[in-house]
Amino acid sequence: MATICIDAHQHYWSLAHQDYGWLQDTPALHAIHRDFSPEDLAPLMDRAGIDGTVLVQAAPSEAETWRLLALAAHPASRVRAVVGWTDLAAADAPQRIRSLAQEPLFRGLRPMLQDIADPNWILGTQLQPAIETMIELGLSLDFLIKPQQLDAALAFALQHPDLRMVIDHAAKPDIAGRAFEPWATQMARVGNETRVCCKLSGLATEAGPGWDADALRPCVDHLLACFGPSRLMWGSDWPVLELAGDYLQWQAVSRELLKALSPSEQEQVWGTNAAGFYGIK
Repeated sequence: MATICIDAHQHYWSLAHQDYGWLQDTPALHAIHRDFSPEDLAPLMDRAGIDGTVLVQAAPSEAETWRLLALAAHPASRVRAVVGWTDLAAADAPQRIRSLAQEPLFRGLRPMLQDIADPNWILGTQLQPAIETMIELGLSLDFLIKPQQLDAALAFALQHPDLRMVIDHAAKPDIAGRAFEPWATQMARVGNETRVCCKLSGLATEAGPGWDADALRPCVDHLLACFGPSRLMWGSDWPVLELAGDYLQWQAVSRELLKALSPSEQEQVWGTNAAGFYGIK
C-alpha cells in the first residue's frame, strides 16, 4: 500500500435537508436511503488503512457545500479536501466561488453534468466567468458524466488547458451491458489529447451484482493504458458503493487489478496522485 492512502471520492448526506432529489426510497436505492456520516466510514477507513478522504458533493446545492465544509473542519472527520457545488452559470458565480475558496479545505467544484439534459451545457459561454475564476484560484473541476457527455468534456478540456480536471467514475462505462465502445475510444482520446485525470471509482456500481475482478479488468486495463498510473486516483464512491458491494471488497479487488504496477506506481494511484491534485498536505 501507498505511503499515504487517500480515498479520492466519498460522500456524506443527511436526508433531513431534502436537497438530494436523486436519492429516493425506491427498491433500487433503499440500501443508501439513510444518513451517512464520518462515524459510519471511520471503521472502514481504519480496516482499509485509509489516511484521509476527498469529500464530494451529492446535491446541486450550495447549502450542502457549506454543510460539508463545516463537517470537514472537524479533524476527526479525516476529510482532507472538499469538492462542492455552485451554479456556474449564475451571474454572481465568481463571487460565490471566491467566498467558498476562503474555506481552507475547499478544493474544487462538481457540476452534476450527468443530470443536465444538454450534453453541451458545459461549453456554454455563460460559464466563462466562473471557469476563469476557478483557474485564477487554482481550483479543480470534477466531471460527473456518462459516456454520451465525453465528447463535450473533451472539447471543454481542450478549451481550458490551465484548469485541473478529473473524470469521476471513469465516466460510468456500461459494464453490465458490456458496451465497451464508444466509451473506450472516447476515453482514449481524453487520455491522449489532454492532461485530464480519472478516478478509479464507481465501477462496481456500473457492473452491478456479482461483479468481480474479471468483470472490471477490461475497463481498468484500458484506463491504465489511456491515463497511466500517474493520472489515476483510487476512490470508493462510498456510500453509493453499498448498492453493489462494500468498501473492503472494492479495495481488495482494486489491489488485485493494480498488482502488476510497480510499488511506486501503485502509490500514485492509492494516494499521491489525489494528494497532488487536491492539494492535500
